[in-house]
Amino acid sequence: MDDEERVRGFLAELSPHTQALRFFTGLGDPGASMVRALLAVDERRDALLAVCGDTVVGHAMSFRGGESDVEIAVVVTDDWQGHGLGSRLVRRLLRRAAAGGARTVGMDVLGGNRKVLSMIRKEWPGAVMRVSSGTVEVSTKIDPG
Repeated sequence: MDDEERVRGFLAELSPHTQALRFFTGLGDPGASMVRALLAVDERRDALLAVCGDTVVGHAMSFRGGESDVEIAVVVTDDWQGHGLGSRLVRRLLRRAAAGGARTVGMDVLGGNRKVLSMIRKEWPGAVMRVSSGTVEVSTKIDPG
């Protein structure tokens, strides 16, 4: 329950631009069902929070299924962007997915999200990127290391 309130506050504090880059739309007031979905952990879903004190500053999640073994999504609060937190969340999330047997990862990125696309090119030079309706569908193999 404590995480739900902290994640709701985290989402509400994201700038409209950051909300759109992660959720492809603005959020308004994030509802309880959305917050619970972002925190769900079970045999198909995983979630990580980055915190500074009691404040959530980053969220990453994965879902098994789709074209890749695991699909991921990450968002970092505006003040913490550009410090490597998103990359650290992705690496940890993928290590956990690989430990569970995942070998490929996919994610959808807005075509205008140059920071994330640049990170993908740097971290996963062999990634396949397909442009589709303003988004870039990324898929690559997970490095289990």
